[in-house]
Formats: sequence, C-alpha cells, structure tokens
Amino acid sequence: MPEDPELWAFLRALRPGESLSGVVVAIRRFGVFVALDDGPPHPVYPGVGFIAIPDLSWRRFESASEVVGIGQRVTGEFLYFDSWNGEARISLRALEADPFQQFADDVPEGAEVAGTVTKIVPFGFFVRVADGVEGLVRPEGPSAPMERPREAVQVGDTVKVAVVQIERGPRRLLLSQSR
Repeated sequence: MPEDPELWAFLRALRPGESLSGVVVAIRRFGVFVALDDGPPHPVYPGVGFIAIPDLSWRRFESASEVVGIGQRVTGEFLYFDSWNGEARISLRALEADPFQQFADDVPEGAEVAGTVTKIVPFGFFVRVADGVEGLVRPEGPSAPMERPREAVQVGDTVKVAVVQIERGPRRLLLSQSR
C-alpha cells in the first residue's frame, strides 16, 4: 500500500475503545468499508474504516446488507489499526448489549422456553430461544427421540425446550427437547 502521511498520522492517533462514526460506502462479502467522519480518504480502499463480518452484529445474518446499507451512518468502537491495509478496524456489535448474556441473566438453567427450529444437523438441531440467541438440542440416551433429527422436527417448527447448560464465555447454550 502506498505511504500516505495524513492517513498514517490519523490511524496512529486512534485509541482502542473510542467511538468512530462515518458512512457506509461499500459492502463486500468479507466486510464493510466506512468513510470515517474525521478520517482522510483511503488511497486504495473505499473507506479508511473497516468492519469485519463478525463485528457487524450479535445476531445471525446471511449478508452484511441485512445489517447495514450503503449511505447509512454508523458508529462503532475502534478495535485496532490494521497496519497491513492501512485502515481502522471497528465494531458495531461492541456498542450493543450481547443478547446471549442478557438471556443468561434472565433465564436460569432448568427453565422451559419455547423457540423456533433454525437448523438441523446430524447431531441434533438448533433452536432460536430469543432474538440473537440459539441453542443446540442433542439426542439424549439410547432411546433418544431424535435418532433422526430431520424426522423429529423441521426448520420453522416451534418447540418447547429446557435450558440444560449455559456457557457464557464461549456463548454456548445446550438445550433438551421438552416432552
């Protein structure tokens, strides 16, 4: 990348944790470029700010365009200065409450909740129990009712599940299907 003294001075002055605002100028499959309000233009990329896909939202989405749009104003937390690409890496989700942690605060292990089946896998199925929170239902014991998960449930089904285990750090939720 060409040396640009104004860009490098701007990036070096940023501090992790500070809020940066700007306008979304390009959406790619690998992330979103943002023209930062106080930043200089980037000599190569559409914007000097960049948001990687995982930093867009806590919620599941298929495409970045489900979260942001071209021309939309955004504010995110500065994570780090990417010296290879000469851009400010920012996170929108860092400024949002984590719905998983809120669920863990509100719903104790053992509680029964209703949810929607979102995905079926060979070892069970996933259920959305709150906006932005999904857990895995796995077969239990030798006479498990889900020997063939695809025959037990379909994507979109509403099911009752019990919260078996909540792991806050890795954000894992283990569920069992209520009878």
